[in-house]
Amino acid sequence: MADVFEDETEHTVSIQEYLKDVEEQELEADLVLGGDEGKECTYSKGYMKRQAIFSCLTCTPDGNAGVCTACSLSCHDGHEIVELWTKRNFRCDCGNSKFGGFYCKLMADREPVNSENSYNQNFKGAYCTCHRPYPDPDVEEQVEMIQCCICEDWLHENHLGFEPSDEIPRDEEGEPLYEEFICVACAKKVSFLSLYPPSIWAAVKEGEASTDGNQDGSVLTDAVGASSENVSGHSLVDDNKASGNLKNSMEMVSSIVCADFKPVLPHRDELLGESSEKKRGFEEFSGDTISSPKCALGLDLSVTPFILEKNKPMFLSKVWRDLLCRCEKCIEFYTKKGIRFLIEKEDSIGEYEKMGKQKRQEKLQQEEGAELNFLNKFGHVEKIEILSGIADMKNELCSFLESFDSSKPITPSDVHQVFENLAKKRRSQ
Repeated sequence: MADVFEDETEHTVSIQEYLKDVEEQELEADLVLGGDEGKECTYSKGYMKRQAIFSCLTCTPDGNAGVCTACSLSCHDGHEIVELWTKRNFRCDCGNSKFGGFYCKLMADREPVNSENSYNQNFKGAYCTCHRPYPDPDVEEQVEMIQCCICEDWLHENHLGFEPSDEIPRDEEGEPLYEEFICVACAKKVSFLSLYPPSIWAAVKEGEASTDGNQDGSVLTDAVGASSENVSGHSLVDDNKASGNLKNSMEMVSSIVCADFKPVLPHRDELLGESSEKKRGFEEFSGDTISSPKCALGLDLSVTPFILEKNKPMFLSKVWRDLLCRCEKCIEFYTKKGIRFLIEKEDSIGEYEKMGKQKRQEKLQQEEGAELNFLNKFGHVEKIEILSGIADMKNELCSFLESFDSSKPITPSDVHQVFENLAKKRRSQ
């Protein structure tokens, strides 16, 4: 009976738990916004490698324009806004010709059109192959969505184009094991990825899978359907990374990379041959962003295109971009295909989040420095008075929260009472 009453009691949180939750939300916002405080329009920065973008359906119902964080707050406050998370190579459209007679409040002088911007259905508030909004008002339980790193559209996990036997790479606890994802529609454009070693794929160890001659009965399965035996004594390296979400629904996940896993994917031997020189090209390739004189693949992709028999969604490891060849021919191929951004360091979500974390840390350090500078303006007695006042306020708030009935709302009179009690204590000292 006691358990029944315990279940019916309302859940309460301590002030420490509340502050921790606020801090986590602030960190999540900084990751999504890349540390952008939303004070200045980003138009003057040109086509940024990656930034948070919003679509205003009030001003552009056709979904053919996007605005930066600052403009979404200053120019479009109260409008119907679609949060797009981040977009690559985008320049703020606010107030240009697509907005009719509406002008940007932060930077009115700009070109009529940003010709290099690209727009997909997300700008209209539609996502996935089902072209539904998110959250979907017609669905009670929202299905998780994954963003393709090529087209940047979001797809529901149950609309990825899987075969019945396919699964999203996950660990034993159900957490995803990939760093980035490529949808079926975009897989054709990057089919050449199947020529690379398995370390580019997010691999998962399946203990119950059947194998031929494998001693421990385990296999490593890559995200495009190829599987290879797990070499005895080799270990998987677990790299975890948090990410921002789209309306708290999307998450970037940890990846498992088999760094010393050598078996090759189907078709690679036929195209590359067995020569030690070509194999050495893979081992010596460092993944630098500058052009490499030696091709890691040993072939010209524009002359010898590689096409998969059937396209499947691709789940990629944390190191996959670093392994892409940067020789002159491959870079030329990426450029023609419109995917050169894959070898640009600033394009990846991981690098974008790293920048957001760095800016957040710098902001916290500046705030701490400002507090110290403020106190340094006063003498010893004044410092003690200020610190004592802060401690008294903290104690009064804690006492109030401990004695307050959590089932009731906090009213203005309650707040006034806290400060009256604080003033009485100060007068009595």
